[in-house]
Amino acid sequence: MPSPGPFDFHSVALPWLHAKPGAKWHRTPDAIAAWVADMDFAPPPVVVHALQEVVAGGDLGYPDWRHVTGGSPATDVFVERCARRYRWAINEADTLELNDVVQGIQIVLHLCTQPGDGVVVHTPAYPPFLHSVEDSGRVVVPVPAQRSEASSTGWAFDHDALDATLSQTPAKVLLLCHPHNPTGHVFSEHELESLAELAERHHLLIISDEIHADLAYGAAAHRPMALHAPERTVTIHAASKAFNLAGMRYAIMHIGAESVRSALATVPGHLFGAANLMGAVAAEAAWRDGDEWLAAVVQHLDAQRTLLASLLAEHLPAVRYSPPTATYLAWLDCRALGWGDDPSARFLERGVRLSEGPNFGVEGNGHARLNFATSPSVLREIVERMSRSA
Repeated sequence: MPSPGPFDFHSVALPWLHAKPGAKWHRTPDAIAAWVADMDFAPPPVVVHALQEVVAGGDLGYPDWRHVTGGSPATDVFVERCARRYRWAINEADTLELNDVVQGIQIVLHLCTQPGDGVVVHTPAYPPFLHSVEDSGRVVVPVPAQRSEASSTGWAFDHDALDATLSQTPAKVLLLCHPHNPTGHVFSEHELESLAELAERHHLLIISDEIHADLAYGAAAHRPMALHAPERTVTIHAASKAFNLAGMRYAIMHIGAESVRSALATVPGHLFGAANLMGAVAAEAAWRDGDEWLAAVVQHLDAQRTLLASLLAEHLPAVRYSPPTATYLAWLDCRALGWGDDPSARFLERGVRLSEGPNFGVEGNGHARLNFATSPSVLREIVERMSRSA
């Protein structure tokens, strides 16, 4: 077993996990939780320290952020980080702090589209993507994932077919999950350029959810969509996935599209709320001082995705799995098991809670999503339970 280094991700054990009060482990207390996208690890120490300092300071009142243009100090750090990590130069004045990524998606869809408008989505899709489009009366224009031996990620999307579709059935928005959830596909420079050209040709606004940007493996490198279509793109980021801070409810949106900035200027300033003090502090600490922890957790997750492949080959060889190029989410093709549209129900009977494939759209039928952001011992227990008879 590799050395745990300064952060021990190997000692996570089931008794400690089952004692957690959060949704991941609390909702199915009799099963191992491998569903919702929380890591099983403690938060980065730099984040814990920053939060403790706020509490110890004794002031949880209105923060004085007037010295920051338009937001909390986390916006300063975000802008600096984008330039350093992604070579993406942005202006702080073009950012808006949010409660979470989905809120940003829904704000832009509400302000910039009408019921009946088409929204392009790469499918299978993160379920709140589908709900955000369909529940607001907009129409999903799917781009189905295809397995590809030629692709370095194991997946491909037919953007030529999308181009032809849009020539017949126009859409208003490309809702991009980049890196892609649930396949873990990292869109290449060529793909991003192709999408930018397609958006220009078909007059699409791009909403790019880049919440998993920091969780790419090996030679895969995240490049923001906005580098290719700066005047058409709204980019939404958060520290929540990479630094395991989902409950802090903090995200940030960069608005490159003038049409979206103009639409936002028409609504009252408090309509979308304000940044939570502790959420902003957590994000600032993670983005400013958390790179050592991030590098360590990515190294651990890289080993986990490989371990999962060997465990599935040993215990569930009929399950098809391509290790993701990013994220800590495994998209499992269970159709060869013959368990119907929702194989997660059978796995739950065996004591493992996975995310239900059909929730990701029709392409998710016969699939399940597994979260491998845990310790090697827990991951082994997950797969061994999945392979047992109910």
